[in-house]
Amino acid sequence: MKRVALLIFIGLIIYCAVSLGQEIYQWVDEKGTVHYTDDPGQIPEKYQDQVKKKKTPPEPAPSPSIRLPQDKTTPEPSVEKKDILGRGEDWWRNKAMEWRQKLIKAQKDYAAAETALKAKEKELEQSIYKPDSFKRRLQAEIKVLEEKANEQKKQVDDAKNMLEKVLPKQAEEYRADPSWVKIE
Repeated sequence: MKRVALLIFIGLIIYCAVSLGQEIYQWVDEKGTVHYTDDPGQIPEKYQDQVKKKKTPPEPAPSPSIRLPQDKTTPEPSVEKKDILGRGEDWWRNKAMEWRQKLIKAQKDYAAAETALKAKEKELEQSIYKPDSFKRRLQAEIKVLEEKANEQKKQVDDAKNMLEKVLPKQAEEYRADPSWVKIE
């Protein structure tokens, strides 16, 4: 039992020593997103020339408590706003656009299902003198179309809920600008 504990202890020491000596690679993509990896094989070829090697993860620098007056002739560089996960306006707008497209598609599908349902119901109303087997088939088709319309209505409601409630709440939680997910 002591040997097992000793082997585990030695293994942990070796693991810690190896992980502390491991290099971390950093690069910035064309969108300005900073990427880190410990595997140089994961770095895209077009960023190989700008990779920075680091021994340990960078410690956040303390923010200065005193601000020096700046030269008013030099404009301050604009910093792209990001949420707490580093996602910018483009990411949030794309997410909102994706849900807008889902809503539009669901609304079109719902309208088509409702139209088909009404047409079948009208056909059933006009089949007074048709055989009962024909009426039963129409009733079965109506039931299927009702289920389809209900499913499409649910998708419309889900997409509206996502756009009106869930996405804005997520943006708030991740401290993203709420205007990035507004429905226009």
